[in-house]
Amino acid sequence: MNASAFLLAAALCFAPPAFAANPETKDAAAASAAPATEGEVRKIDRDASKITIKHGEIANLGMPPMTMVFVARDPVLLDKAKVGDKIRFTAERVDGVIAVTRIEAAP
Repeated sequence: MNASAFLLAAALCFAPPAFAANPETKDAAAASAAPATEGEVRKIDRDASKITIKHGEIANLGMPPMTMVFVARDPVLLDKAKVGDKIRFTAERVDGVIAVTRIEAAP
């Protein structure tokens, strides 16, 4: 084996796999796996990307029912609701902050 082939083989052995999950893919998979919680929108602050929701238990976070301010993981999520709407949403701990990662109208 010549030196070039050896170096290429060594580099491939230590290269990260092409299928390694990136943070965006990992977050999306986690969000889809988390259960949805029912709630009612109490306030929306688009400038701060925050939403206040009166919600039921959030099982994946071990959180009892309460009214709480959440950060919207993506500010576009705030366009899916208005004050007074009944919603189903998913909340996750993202970078140390509890954030809403999905919002939809409640059935």
